[in-house]
Amino acid sequence: MVNVIPFSLREDCLQVLLVAQASVWELPAEPVKEDESLEQAAARLLATLIDRHETYLDQLYTYGSPQRLAISVVYLALVPAEAHLLPGRMVRLFPVATLPEMPGDQPDILAYALRRLRYKLEYSAVGFQLLPAEFSLPELQHTYEIILAENLDKRNFRRRILQSGIIERTPRFHTGEGRPARLYRYRPDAVAEIKARRLFP
Repeated sequence: MVNVIPFSLREDCLQVLLVAQASVWELPAEPVKEDESLEQAAARLLATLIDRHETYLDQLYTYGSPQRLAISVVYLALVPAEAHLLPGRMVRLFPVATLPEMPGDQPDILAYALRRLRYKLEYSAVGFQLLPAEFSLPELQHTYEIILAENLDKRNFRRRILQSGIIERTPRFHTGEGRPARLYRYRPDAVAEIKARRLFP
């Protein structure tokens, strides 16, 4: 059995996708077929939920206990905001701050996935999976603040993120109210693993 925990940034907050089973909201789950790997099973499950096939997947943990009917391998998924939920299943995105009641140890599993996401944000470029291809520095900082659930110093964040070498300027600007903001993009050839606390001392 595989579980997938899909996180997405929607409506200015971090949300998680849950499915309805017999009037109870649960983590998406699917049995593993004999001819597929665990990751293939997780990707297949995710493909029944959203219309975005190129989605970040990371194996988190294997859960098993006397109370569980089966061992479950849990995957973390990061879903871009532009991805749409597919019809045919009772699915819904919930803000992580206001989750419905969930059965068994699923609240603990979800809490662990959220902790892992926050840890990974501090030592890798995983946060870019939730951003559009091009973004401003204020948008990037806001994304980090939403996921980490804390405010970051503007000057320090910008200095550290630029020094890390994981983003590069584009020739484009985001226009709107106030001064146009330079747009950046993630450097695909940059080293993904960075020293977290150098960004957030």
